[in-house]
Amino acid sequence: MIYRFRVILDTHDDVFRDIEIEASSTFEDFHNAITQSFGFGGQEMASFYLSNELWDQGEEISLFDMGEKPGEVMVMAETSLESLVSEDQTRLIYVYDFLSLWTFLVELAEIAEAEEGRTYPNLMFAHGQIPEEAPEKEFIADDSEDEDSQDELGFDPEDFDNLDFDANWN
Repeated sequence: MIYRFRVILDTHDDVFRDIEIEASSTFEDFHNAITQSFGFGGQEMASFYLSNELWDQGEEISLFDMGEKPGEVMVMAETSLESLVSEDQTRLIYVYDFLSLWTFLVELAEIAEAEEGRTYPNLMFAHGQIPEEAPEKEFIADDSEDEDSQDELGFDPEDFDNLDFDANWN
């Protein structure tokens, strides 16, 4: 079986690649196909994350096992696409280069039969040019939790004068 994915750079401009890859391929194979199709060298750290309809970041599939205990984290080279991606689980988030945070939204568009004579992975379509630098991310905090914790503790962390803090404690 062949998975056809659309890999979209998370930016204001339309930049995406349509990639075909064998379902039995590993996430590392897919990582290599993505980096090549967008023109990256491929030597930076990267991770895939399972995602849902709201593009929430879920369980990580890392390029290397960086967990505290060996085997605690799924590793790209040891995890096949078909073991995690299906008609029910179609969305992934892919982050390349953790210093620049190139972020891609990846969606399974179709499951098809392999075409005789075609080699996989296959770049089916490329649209848009990747910018010189990774698009900046706007991180928005969920204020609902902060407001609740402020009320429970009974103080305003912005009001430094009333925190009963002795500046000359030392």
